[in-house]
Amino acid sequence: MSTPATAPEVLVVGRCGVDVYPLQTGVGLEDVETFGKFLGGSAANVAVAAARLGRRPALLSGVGDDPFGRFVRRSLRELGVDDSLVVTDADLLTPVTFCEIFPPDHFPIFFYRRPTAPDLQLAADALDLGAVTGADLLWVTLTGLSEEPSRSAHHAALEARSAAAPSGARPRHAVLDLDYRPDFWAGAGGAEAAREQAQRALAHVSVAVGNREECWVATGEEDAGAAADALLDLGVDLAVVKQGPRGVLGATRGERVVVPATPVDVVNGLGAGDAFGGSLIHGLLADLPLGELLARCNAAGAIVASRLECSTAMPTAAEIAAHVTAHTRAAEESPRA
Repeated sequence: MSTPATAPEVLVVGRCGVDVYPLQTGVGLEDVETFGKFLGGSAANVAVAAARLGRRPALLSGVGDDPFGRFVRRSLRELGVDDSLVVTDADLLTPVTFCEIFPPDHFPIFFYRRPTAPDLQLAADALDLGAVTGADLLWVTLTGLSEEPSRSAHHAALEARSAAAPSGARPRHAVLDLDYRPDFWAGAGGAEAAREQAQRALAHVSVAVGNREECWVATGEEDAGAAADALLDLGVDLAVVKQGPRGVLGATRGERVVVPATPVDVVNGLGAGDAFGGSLIHGLLADLPLGELLARCNAAGAIVASRLECSTAMPTAAEIAAHVTAHTRAAEESPRA
């Protein structure tokens, strides 16, 4: 791992790997004949989505010393993400992920990460704390807290950024993605252990984002509004609860906005949340009003859901703006009861 010459604008910490996705839909893996190979992993996808919108992200992660690791590094660079903080692990293989595609809402996913993966072996003593505290925005995921030494490294990063904030203030633009994957927590105590780790991390971030299940894992609240309130009570400045077809709820202590979902012909829903995340990063740094921010995040997710792959499907700012404009006009022109 080398050190960036200057702190990145955005530092994303978490999973990277290779997505091997079927090129046939509605077919089980046992019957798939052809596959496509793409950069994958939630954190890598979020970083690419932010880069597509003109941001300068770096990824803090790990790969194996193998051909897939070289592919990940090359793809990150080609897609505008600084890979200088990606560690090469001499002992572990770069993880591979397969999925099945049954539109509109069934996308089984299979992680090949056993016994562990390089991105979960990041150690606290290897952190570049200058990048952690100097980045304009820090993005971490709940899955990074599922296993040691990654868990301790994540908490060390969050605590360092928190310590660098003005006294009594939350660190500006420190985001926890409540990316809960049961497979990652199966041997670590399940949802109860994930909640404990999430709440420890929430003490050091200013923004929390997740879908309704992920917010339930973090707070114990099933209702979207109650979950948002619980996240605010835990100290975040902004809580974002994704509700799928019901749209997205964003809440601060002084504002609450619900933005409806936009209709789309779904091809593969697996990258939608990562596109949402990249757009959230961009909107936070641009200080967009909450309603506009969430509308753009929704649009980004919808666009990627209409495409097969994840990282290379991330939309441009022009595509997001066109989607928002088209659906805003359609809503205004639709007959009202």
